[in-house]
Amino acid sequence: MLIGLDVGTSSTKALLVAPDGAVVAAATREYGFDTPRPGWAQTDPRVWRRASIAVLRELAGHPRAKSIQCIGLTGQMHGLCLVGDDGEPLAPAIMWNDQRSAPQCDRLERLMGAPEIVARTGNRLMPGFTAPKWAWVVEHEPSIARAARHVLLPKDDVRFALTGTAATDVSDASGMLVLDCASRRWSKSMCHDLALPMDLLGSLHESHEVCAHLNAAAAAATGLPAGLPVVAGAGDQAAQALGTGIIDDGQVSCTIGTSGVVFAAGDRWRASPDGNLHAFCHAVPNRWHLMGVMLSAGGSLQWAKRALAPDLADAATNAGVDAYPLMLELAAAAPAGCDGLIFLPYLSGERTPHADPHARGAFVGMTPAHSRHHLLRAVVEGITMGLVDGLDAMRAVGLTPRSIRLSGGGARSAWWRQLMTDAFGVPTSTVQVTDGGAYGAALLAGIGTGCWTDAAHATRHLRDQDACAPSGINAMPQDRYRAAYRALRPWFHEAHP
Repeated sequence: MLIGLDVGTSSTKALLVAPDGAVVAAATREYGFDTPRPGWAQTDPRVWRRASIAVLRELAGHPRAKSIQCIGLTGQMHGLCLVGDDGEPLAPAIMWNDQRSAPQCDRLERLMGAPEIVARTGNRLMPGFTAPKWAWVVEHEPSIARAARHVLLPKDDVRFALTGTAATDVSDASGMLVLDCASRRWSKSMCHDLALPMDLLGSLHESHEVCAHLNAAAAAATGLPAGLPVVAGAGDQAAQALGTGIIDDGQVSCTIGTSGVVFAAGDRWRASPDGNLHAFCHAVPNRWHLMGVMLSAGGSLQWAKRALAPDLADAATNAGVDAYPLMLELAAAAPAGCDGLIFLPYLSGERTPHADPHARGAFVGMTPAHSRHHLLRAVVEGITMGLVDGLDAMRAVGLTPRSIRLSGGGARSAWWRQLMTDAFGVPTSTVQVTDGGAYGAALLAGIGTGCWTDAAHATRHLRDQDACAPSGINAMPQDRYRAAYRALRPWFHEAHP
């Protein structure tokens, strides 16, 4: 038996997976994050540590838990977790969707040159990445920076709490901006130029490699055996891709979580010239990937539930059901194109294709004729158009997917799957995996301990389902979204400097 642990933005999930790939048990603990100022997003890492111990303890009580062989980790990427000499967090973790380091990015790009940064890392300097967050801490909290013994990513902070080992993997480290992704090694020159001491970084591993073992304290807290192996794991998107079978050159997936991601696997490292697509290492050896990221995909839908459908949320809670299918049912009642209403889903700024931390969400084109149905559909269409932006950025660098595998919350709705398929213009499908990130982490644990020989062996049982072909019935005016952003961009930067 294998455990996959996913330290997510809004919950931590753990899966117990059998050697035949079947999910035997699951456990989840939900939480939120803090936004003490506009554009900030942070969490006490102890929240993630406690949630991880709780879900592991729940799985340890399963009848088949005695045969657990290994733990695989995944989680939200980019977050900055600073740990002191006592092993405790020094400050709240600065999360992937935090925008406070935009001034540091601007200054560093002026000093180093944006083209030079893209050439060296395959990526632009963006506030979401880890190194700019470190620069912010050095500037605004120098005493915390001086006290730091380890710079860890969220899943790696959990590993540290469970094992005492500071380590990371190449896929997650790719988003720190101090990894030479082509060679899959730390970049001494980027660490120097970004003033991030290399001795604060953990040991670096391929995702399937065993790099730590459960310590006695964690064993007592979870009920799992001391010495249980822990593999390096992967960033959430690479683990999600592995868990849904996206491992070979040219395979493409689209995932809607809190963020939205279009992911293309490749057998060589390559970057987009403008750096708006992330060029990272995959969780599979000798594989890389390009990734288009929108910051508020499911996050926009979560906002809509709070702001536009609190009655549905309350009714769903009382009935013990999920509110999102009820919201999507209302959205589907509005016509395609929402009678001219569009929604820009930039609630936390945006990455692909705008690379603009100052962008904000907006409804454009509202009239007295628009109802809640229109507003909800506009949110869904806006999210979908954000994903199309990522797909178009890939097409611009020569990638032409013939099909796309969907996963995440949006893929559970047949109506939204059809809408995405029409917008993408290529056939789509899903696989029978619900929690792809945690599942991918479990597969890495199995590869690392010899249950499977490699990623192809571990994913051989996955099969496409929910096949969907473009219908042409969901026409959305993509040019209007881009024109609206261009028109509002000066105001975004004036109102949110």
